[in-house]
Amino acid sequence: MKTFLKILGLTLLALVVIKLFPLLMIPVLIAAAALLVAGLILAGGLAVVLAVIVALAAVLSPIWLPVLALIGCIALVRRKPARVA
Repeated sequence: MKTFLKILGLTLLALVVIKLFPLLMIPVLIAAAALLVAGLILAGGLAVVLAVIVALAAVLSPIWLPVLALIGCIALVRRKPARVA
């Protein structure tokens, strides 16, 4: 008889949980919406920062491209040290 009451109690508890499930999902949906908004704001900010970095690299390219070419030429001409075996 005790097992039957346990099964009956768990069944009633399951029915109550199923009936209250939509109310329990409201905080989850609110949290998901908040995370979605935060993610969109973060992605937008990251896009702006990336655009600024690309624009800055394009503006400063007359300076850093010749310097990079000079460093490359020096690396090609420079003698490598002998390896000790």
